Amino acid sequence: MSARRSAARFTLLGADGKPHPSATPGTLGGHRDTKIFGRLDCPAALRALARGGYARQRVFFTDAATARAAGYRPCGVCLRDEYRAWKAGANARATRARRD
Repeated sequence: MSARRSAARFTLLGADGKPHPSATPGTLGGHRDTKIFGRLDCPAALRALARGGYARQRVFFTDAATARAAGYRPCGVCLRDEYRAWKAGANARATRARRD
């Protein structure tokens, strides 16, 4: 096996939302359709994986900043504080948009 091939064993989404090869696994998982990201041990994600189908839409990120830059929002189950902050910001943006 070549050094290049062994170095890129994982595929992560970058801030641009496109897949990129990586030598290290992602620290967060996300769902392509719902645009939600969370911890790899998230109870909600583990239940969805057990039911089947979810794995085909699963993506991985290096960190939360990359996931947010790619347009994903934090999970309300495993990242509750981050979700609340995101929700407060989303509500503020919606309020400003209605006023404009």
